Amino acid sequence: MFALVRAGLLLSMLLASAAQAERALGLWRTEADDKGQVGHVSVAPCGAALCGTIVKAYDAQAREVKTANVGRMILLDMVQTSAGNYGGRVLIPKFNRSLNGRMQVSGDRMKISGCLLGICDSQTWVRLK
Repeated sequence: MFALVRAGLLLSMLLASAAQAERALGLWRTEADDKGQVGHVSVAPCGAALCGTIVKAYDAQAREVKTANVGRMILLDMVQTSAGNYGGRVLIPKFNRSLNGRMQVSGDRMKISGCLLGICDSQTWVRLK
């Protein structure tokens, strides 16, 4: 009986962890860049982690535009560190550099943050799907 209860608790913990990871999965809209363009980023599993790829870009008038960044992976190897929190790498397309970054998911918002040489910045993305 005790083994059955332990197995049930272990299964509950595993399912809760998977449910937390699923909160980050989906399609997200970035904040506008310095050109007024926004991207749609698809966050999906990549191995044991999560990754995010720019799938579409839009100009300030909400017209779809083709940019060199569409198709680029900008969230790399994001691993859950606690409920709704992930750590990995973030690509900054403007500088073509990746840096240590974090994702914090809360409802339909996801804060992406990172630091380079002591200068830190963040964006809050909005869930589309």
